Amino acid sequence: MSDGYGLLKGKKGIIFGALDERSIAWRIALACKREGADFVLTNAPVALRLGALDALGEETGAPIIPCDVTKDDEIEDLMNQTKEHLGGGVDFILHAVGMSPNVRKKKEYTNLNYNWLQQTLDISAISLHRVLHHADNMNMLNDGGSVVALSYIGAQRIFSKYSDMNDAKALLESIARNYGSRLADRGIRVNTVSQAPTKTSAGTGIKGFDGMYTFADMIAPMGNPSADECADYCVTLFSDLTRKVTMQNLFHDGGFVNSGISEEMIDDLAKLYSEDED
Repeated sequence: MSDGYGLLKGKKGIIFGALDERSIAWRIALACKREGADFVLTNAPVALRLGALDALGEETGAPIIPCDVTKDDEIEDLMNQTKEHLGGGVDFILHAVGMSPNVRKKKEYTNLNYNWLQQTLDISAISLHRVLHHADNMNMLNDGGSVVALSYIGAQRIFSKYSDMNDAKALLESIARNYGSRLADRGIRVNTVSQAPTKTSAGTGIKGFDGMYTFADMIAPMGNPSADECADYCVTLFSDLTRKVTMQNLFHDGGFVNSGISEEMIDDLAKLYSEDED
């Protein structure tokens, strides 16, 4: 529905991690604007140089504020600039930040570069703690607000090509639960959304992504949800319709998490192994 439902009318937020029009954070920004929200966009300076965020800023009327989420002073500066632009605190925060040098460099999990592992954890998980710490200390999170961080089922199950990002997502989900318990008395919700493999710039950069995508799509009864469908789901979590949903890891994966194997895959495997025997 192009006109939206007005679910976020009057709400203000910060959206971390939009890179290009294929990224989930980009689609979430468009959905938030459609539903009536005002927000600022932010990403690391290097990502801003590589991406196309200016176009999203123009389309949504949102200012773009550079921020390296591993640096406390830059997060504080982001909060101050956001408060100045939006005229106060925010009602929602999207954390869509993740990066693994080990995955990019195709390092095996049993032979990780530990300096790179520290970077993976710092950028992909500990950054959520930093953001919430500074937002809370600076009174940037309004009572009744909502925080959503994007996760992946690799936090619970092993996907070998996802390497140390499996660990990072597990830590991310733990931080969300811990902070959710501490902000609950103000009605602030903190959740993670475990999205299915999605054809984004970040996702397709993972070795073996096509196989992961096809595997999930064949097993999930509803198939893999798109980035836009994920955006619609996140909008509901930012809205007042989910005021008592917190400390959850919410699977948005077409039913993949609760499925064993599809009949189609069983048939295909039976044919494949039958041919091998011949």
